[in-house]
Amino acid sequence: MPVSKTPDKCVITVSDLHCGCQFGLCPPNITLDGGGKYNQSPLQKITWGWWKNEFWGKWVPEVTDGKPFDLVINGDLMDGVHHNSTSQISHNHADQFKIAEKAIKTVIDVHQPTNIYVVRGTEVHSGQSAENEERLAKAIGAKPDKSGRYSRDELWLKVGNGLAHFLHHVGASGSNGHESTALCKEYAEACTEAARWGYPIPDWVIRSHRHRHIEVRVPTKNGRGTSISLPAWQLKTAFAFKVAGARQTQPQIGGIAVIARHGEMYTRSWVQSIKREKPEIA
Repeated sequence: MPVSKTPDKCVITVSDLHCGCQFGLCPPNITLDGGGKYNQSPLQKITWGWWKNEFWGKWVPEVTDGKPFDLVINGDLMDGVHHNSTSQISHNHADQFKIAEKAIKTVIDVHQPTNIYVVRGTEVHSGQSAENEERLAKAIGAKPDKSGRYSRDELWLKVGNGLAHFLHHVGASGSNGHESTALCKEYAEACTEAARWGYPIPDWVIRSHRHRHIEVRVPTKNGRGTSISLPAWQLKTAFAFKVAGARQTQPQIGGIAVIARHGEMYTRSWVQSIKREKPEIA
């Protein structure tokens, strides 16, 4: 394959931070609206160390080769107040906004992505019409779309010679044995819609929402076609313990890089899992 003259490109992608939840991403301490303080839990301390030191501090510089990169945050930056849950640090959206802004700016102020894109997540987390994510996206310097919105429902992004489609939602499965099914369907639907209306077929279809990482590669004329779901930055909540396919799994924490380099297109991932509890002794 001849080496492409297109400049190398890398897009770091994370999602499902769920800042504001006791199980979501959280800086070491936060002063709340009433003047009290919230200190991160022992497990949040682990994920915060992964976020700041391991993922951003070590892996991102390595995978980008120290070169400029773009950042996509693919939805559910905040937890919101949802499903009658009581697991939030605060039900005050201003408190959750403060947590999310600090968590994100802690790393982007240091690593300075060239462009930041925010894709809207689930309304019960992001607010009606993603009002919370829209304000947050503006605060962290996200690039607006053609309508002037700082967060968007979907993102089509050229990465080198390739085309990536980012969208938050994707179907889930009640069985790990069928975990790839929704991603295969998502890529097939993307190809069908592109063919029907004469658009380019995406090389990467990138989804979130299910908090689990899996990648499916599909042969195409160009030798590539990848459908991906991202890990999250939220620990296991009470809701996850009720859901088939999730209740027995450990949280998957991390993100991916979408890369066009030396004429090739591929992804790399950084995924960690919280250790399972040690058994009690009878």
